[in-house]
This record gives sequence, structure tokens and C-alpha cells, in this order.
Amino acid sequence: MSTENDIFYRYSPFIQDFIYRHGWESLRDVQLEAAKVIFETENNLLITSSTASGKTEAAFFPILSMLEEDPSQSVAVLYIAPLKSLINDQFLRLDELLDESGIPVFHWHGDVAFSHKNKLLNDPKGILQITPESLESMLMNRSNDIVRLFSDLRFIIIDEIHTLTGTDRGNQIICQLSRISRLIARDVRRIGLSATVGDIEAAKKWLCGGSCRDCDAPRPDEGRVSWKLALEHFFIQNASADQTVAADGTPDPFADKNVPVKKPSKPSARSVIDAGYEYIYDCVKDKKALVFSNSREETEYITATLRQIAENRHEPDIFLIHHGNLSASLREEAEAKLKSDEYGNLVTCATVTLELGIDIGRLQRIVQIESPHSVSSFLQRLGRSGRRGEPPEMFMIFREEDHLPDTPLPQLIPWELIRAIAIIQLYIEERFIEPPATKNLPFSLLFQQTLSVLASSGELSPKALADRILSMPPFEKVPRENYRTLLISMLKEDYLEQTEEKTLIVGLKGERLTNSFKFYAVFKDTENYSVRCESDEIGTITTPPPVGERFALAGRVWEVTELDVGRKLIYVKPVKGKMEISWPGDYGEINTRILQRMRKVLSEDVVYPYLKPNAAKRLAVARHIAKNTGMLSHSVISLGGMTYCMFPWLGTRSFRTLRKTLVKNAAALNISNVEFEGCCYITFRYEGDGIKRFTDRLNDICKDGVDKESLISKSESPVFEKYDDYIPGELLRLAYAADRLRTDEMIPRVKEIKEEEEEFQKNRGNL
Repeated sequence: MSTENDIFYRYSPFIQDFIYRHGWESLRDVQLEAAKVIFETENNLLITSSTASGKTEAAFFPILSMLEEDPSQSVAVLYIAPLKSLINDQFLRLDELLDESGIPVFHWHGDVAFSHKNKLLNDPKGILQITPESLESMLMNRSNDIVRLFSDLRFIIIDEIHTLTGTDRGNQIICQLSRISRLIARDVRRIGLSATVGDIEAAKKWLCGGSCRDCDAPRPDEGRVSWKLALEHFFIQNASADQTVAADGTPDPFADKNVPVKKPSKPSARSVIDAGYEYIYDCVKDKKALVFSNSREETEYITATLRQIAENRHEPDIFLIHHGNLSASLREEAEAKLKSDEYGNLVTCATVTLELGIDIGRLQRIVQIESPHSVSSFLQRLGRSGRRGEPPEMFMIFREEDHLPDTPLPQLIPWELIRAIAIIQLYIEERFIEPPATKNLPFSLLFQQTLSVLASSGELSPKALADRILSMPPFEKVPRENYRTLLISMLKEDYLEQTEEKTLIVGLKGERLTNSFKFYAVFKDTENYSVRCESDEIGTITTPPPVGERFALAGRVWEVTELDVGRKLIYVKPVKGKMEISWPGDYGEINTRILQRMRKVLSEDVVYPYLKPNAAKRLAVARHIAKNTGMLSHSVISLGGMTYCMFPWLGTRSFRTLRKTLVKNAAALNISNVEFEGCCYITFRYEGDGIKRFTDRLNDICKDGVDKESLISKSESPVFEKYDDYIPGELLRLAYAADRLRTDEMIPRVKEIKEEEEEFQKNRGNL
């Protein structure tokens, strides 16, 4: 059994020097365990350890040592990451590590200059860091170079795999690895990295898709969790988008910059900005911090608001912004300033783009606006802070409209606050992290990979194409008959063409798709317009405003000076002020365990030590309402008259299945006007005789099973993924039933609802 000393001296001298220079007194458990697997076996490896625990070094220290001993004759390591920013960060980290090793590192994505890429093409060796989209492009357009580039490939490293498992993008990577393995005739060792894996076996299965190697997943002991955590709640005092008018309706005396007003040396006690935003500002004041939001819209708005507060207080603008619609230069500038100590305490407002493993130095605090959607996201964001020996620190801020006297019951519950508590408690109590989702019928990806393989191969017979495509692990559950249906549709629509020799090639419409750089991505993109201020590229927006109109981007307001619709360019000038902007977005799915724990949060009397006074008071009020209305003891309650509300306490997929079951059987259940809010509750009008009759009927409908396909109308074509528009409706309905509905949680829950109602009626003496 290798000791720490054995591992250290197994590393190459330049790795040992790196460890000495950085003052490491010992290797971490994750680094020791990973080194044992890499040095002593030929297995694949899944490295799961908390953020900032040294996973990257755990993988690369032994790999680089082996490469120095036995140099590769091609690219030796293929490192795949989901974000350009993550690749840029790791590129710089490895560049320092390899400075004296002679092992080159290349990064390859859309923002990398071709001169850098050309160096790799001319002399393939060392480490290649790449996005899935750029790897797709390489497989399609440089298929003849694949063997030369990867003939002696030793390792494939996939970073942040929790963001990839069960998604089209993650499955695209597995398809790409299968294609590379077929071309080079080798089963290359794979290493997966993640801080938040909820189901180790499922993650191992995904990582090893198409590989014949065993997979090790050592679990290092990370000891006791220590966090600094605070949750605070505010009722919205000022709902104005501009907020140059105070909550009491009086104008801000400093809003009109043309009127000379002597400004006080200290801010007025009367807050112009909503108190919740002022609190956020005070949370990050004089700290190096990240402010996370769940949407680009909120990120833009909070950045502009914090800058407005700084101006009102005559304090410096220390606020940066980072999200996917910003230009690469603005994102990279924010990352560089965050990493550097020379800029002092900067605050960066961000979306998921800074959630992943970019090393941005020592952050003192994380602020989260509203609740994250998952335990995994919470842990990733919390882990951005607390590096280098300090515990992670996060403030969660919740803002909510105050309620009118006639507000319906379900809207009286602060669902975001309750969900945040449930997420925290699930991890504290059980170390629960959501298991990865799965996709059984990924037809959108199937369409894309069919065109990609044909574009790179030239032509194939239908049987050869089916054999090659359906042998890829993501498509193992797709029946050949379904694939035949897809191919026939692609031929009819001219995405494919059949030659005189009865082989298949890419058709005219298919060529129009594959000739665009947008084809390489399997996630949905929008027709974005590039925004430029003189020579500076600011970012992109979806809808171009007319000349003279204003919009928000990069935390600032811009006025359109010129519009070039043909080239999709918007020229702007900066102006003062603040506005809202919105992008379409998908907020992700919520696991049933979170909803179940939310119910417990409302029912238990636990005082959570991380709740600040307002949040504790708001929770106490919510618990009082929940207990007094009976919504915890039985799940269907009257809202008055014929209106009822059901609290299923089910996650997104099971909730969706229940909702569709209610709609399909509305006549039999004697209900109408079925409405819902997220996956927290469903309201409906019931004209039957007693709610027990309703719950009995619903249970009768479900107890023998529910045909998921029957819940989808024949006229529906459920479009979710990028290429779903090109898929026959019958296949889309099959995929929707297989991958977005689930009855295994819903049916037992319906039975529980029936039993709850029986117990409730029994206690009231009605039975």
C-alpha cells in the first residue's frame, strides 16, 4: 500500500518543486487516492471531492509524472470542460505547473486564435483543453487528422461532470469519445472530476459509457463540514424598476444630474433604494465577493442597482458582471481582476458561469439572491468562497411582495425561503445531493450526431449508419424502428439524401445546418445581436431595440445609435440610469426530496441557527399559516367556494405527471380550471360531493398504473431540445413520456393523499 511519502517521490521532480514552492506541508487525501489509482492500475477514475480540495492537481500530478517518464507521440491528455472560462483558468494553472516540464498545453475553443490552434495541428503533443462544441467541429471538419492527433492518447479528463450527466451536452461528449476510440482503435483511460456527485454508481456508468475498463471512485474523508451561513428576508418596499423614486413616493433629489443639489456627506436615513438591495450592498461592502442570481436578467439588474447605491453613497464603483451573454473580453477581464490582488475588494455579480471550478482566489463572501434550484448548485456556489483554510461563507437574500388581505393561501408561503432551508438541511443531515438525470430517448442529439457522422464520413449505407450511431452508449435504448422513422423523416425533409448506390449522404438542408458553427452545440442558442460601443464588444442581446431606445447589458444602460439588422450588429453609447432586461431561460428541475423536506420545514419546530431575524420571523408566520390551515395534515384543502388547492410535495417530473393526469381526467374527477405554480401547488375548481370522493377517484385512476404516453395529446409536439423541431411528432411524444414524466413517485403519493384525506375526515367525525 503506497504511503504519502511513496506518492510524493513517485511524482516527477518538477511536480515536487511545485509543491515545495507553494508551501504545501502534505498531500490531501483526494490527491493520494487518485495517485494510487492512476499509478497502480489501468482503471478509469472518478474523483469526487469538495470545491477547492485539489481535484485538478490530484489528476494531473500523476499523469504528468507518467508523461515525463514516457512521452506520448501525439496529444497525450484530452481535457474536456463545459465552459470556456474554466478552460482559460485551467490553461493558466497548468501553464505555471508545466513551465519547466517541456510538456505543452493547448486550449481550443471559439475565442482562441487560430495561430495557437495551428501549433497543435503542426506538432500534436502534450495536453489539449477543449469544449464539447470545438471537439464536435474537430471530428466533423478534421476527421482525417484525428488519428494523427490522438493516436497515442493516454488520458481523457472530463471536468464538472455533474453538469453533464443526463444532458444532451454530456451525452454528446460520450458520443465523441466513442467516435475517437473507433478511429484510433484504443480504449483510452477516462477521469471524471466533480465536487457534487449525488449518485456515484450512476456517475461511474456515465463516465465509462463505451469503455471496457473498470472504474474506481475513492471517497476521501473530508471531515466535518464548517460553514458560515446566513439567510435574511425582506418585503419589497420599492418595486420601481428605476428606483430613483423612494418607497414613500418622493423623488430622489440626486436623480436629476442637471439640478445642482448639495449632497450630504452621509446617505440619507430615508432609503431611496429598496431595503433588500441596501442590505445586499452592505453584505458585500469592503469584501471580495460574488453575488449569484438565478438568471441573467436578475444579474444585470442587481449589478446596476449596486452601482446606483454606490453612487448615492459617493463610494467607488467596485462592481463587475459575468454571464454568458457578455463578450469574451468582458468576462475575461472580470476573471482576471477577481484573481488579482491589485484591484482590492471587488464584487462580481454572476450566473452559473462562475459557479463552476474557476480558481478566483480567496473570496470572502458569497451572496445568493433567492434560493438555488438544487443542493448541487448550492454547494458549488458556496464552495466559491472559503478557500485557503477559511470556511465557506454565504448570505442568501430573499425579497417578496407584501401580501394584501385577500391574498390566496398558497401565495402566503415564502416558497423560495422554504426551499433554501430544505436544501441546506438535506445536505447537513444526510449529505444528500441530487442523483444525475437520465435520458432514454435523446432524439435531438440523435439527429445531430447522424448529420455529424455522415458529414465526417462522406457516405454510409443505412445499415452501417444505424450500426455506428446506435452503438454509441447514449442511444442504447433507442429502438431501431424509432431510428428508422427518424431517417425516413430526414430523407423526406432533405436533411439526408440517398445516392444511386442506396447510400446516405447529407442533404441540402442538412448541409445548411452543418455548415454553420452553431451546429456543433447541442444546447439551444438564440439569434443574438452583437452590441458594440465604438470598437468595444459589450455582449449580445436577443431582440434589437430601435435607434434611440435604451436597454441594459453588462450592468449598464446603453442607447442605440445605429442598427445593422443584416449583420446583426447594434451600435450604442453609454447613458446613465438603470433598466430591466430579460432573456428566455430554463430554470432546471427540482428533486422530490427537496419538496418533501420543504414540507418538513413547515411542520417542524426547529430553530435553524443560520436564519437572521427577518427570515426567522417570516418562517414562523409561514409555519403558523401552514399548521392552522391544515395544508400539512392533508394535501387537498378548500380555498373557499368551489376552489381547492393541492400540495403534492413532488419534484418537477412527478408533479408534471400528476398535473397532466388531472387535466386528462378532469371530467371523471369533476374538476376544471387546473392551474399551477412551479411544482409547489395546483389549484382547481371542484364541483363534486366532498373532497374525499375526489381523492378516492384520483387514486382509482392511478392505482393500476398510468400510461404516460396517454397523457400527451396526439396534436402535441413537445419541443425542448435544440433539434426537436426536426424530429417527427410521434418520436417527440415518446421522448417526452420516457424522459420528462415519471409515475414511480406520483402513484404512491396519490395513494398517500387519499389516505391523508380519510384520516382527516375520520378525525372530524365524518367517517
